[in-house]
Amino acid sequence: MKRELLSVISCRPLNGTVFELKLAGASAMRAGQFVELSVPGFFLRRPISVADSEADGTLTLLIKTVGEGTKKLRALAPGDTLDALTGLGNGFDLDASSPLLVGGGIGCAPLYKLAKEFAAAGVRPHAVLGFRNAEEMYYVKEFERYCDVTVATDDGSAGVKGNAVTASAGIPHDRFYACGPQVMLRAAAGSLGRGQVSLEARMGCGFGACMGCSIVTTKGYARVCKEGPVFEAAEVVW
Repeated sequence: MKRELLSVISCRPLNGTVFELKLAGASAMRAGQFVELSVPGFFLRRPISVADSEADGTLTLLIKTVGEGTKKLRALAPGDTLDALTGLGNGFDLDASSPLLVGGGIGCAPLYKLAKEFAAAGVRPHAVLGFRNAEEMYYVKEFERYCDVTVATDDGSAGVKGNAVTASAGIPHDRFYACGPQVMLRAAAGSLGRGQVSLEARMGCGFGACMGCSIVTTKGYARVCKEGPVFEAAEVVW
């Protein structure tokens, strides 16, 4: 973990609720790790998964506007600065020769960095990106640079009709990597075989001190922010 002062490069909308925030000055991070951003006027930091992290210090975050804190982040302009804790949590591994990436909603965000890491290792994943409808889609073309992509929408307005897990049925893979709503992750763990899931939880500190994000695993209690957010799917007690 590092505490870093990051500067805003750009902030742009991707759809009605999701926006892309690019920041400069961050240490390199792995896919699946997250940052904690200090938002002016709010006591608790906001945990945000890493969508991309580059060697030049550029950090890309894809954020869904859900409350006053994320609204303030959405209003940032180039040159603004953010106090951040970076390099938090444990990321995904690359232990697959035929990886399947399964994302639901804003849970697609950390899978983008994972797709790039696999591509850099000479492996082209298949990504299934699930959204409620066509209007909520984002980053599909960006994923297509590194993955074969299947889009799923709940209402069938784009891609195949259904959710990301049902759309994954029949796609060959030796390991899956999933991020999204818990009901989706539970379904993936029960139907897609061996894999890893990235969990969300309310976090008080983000680095394991408060124990507020503890979950039950087959190995006992674990903290999402410290031992996770990435876990082996078979270890999580759903």
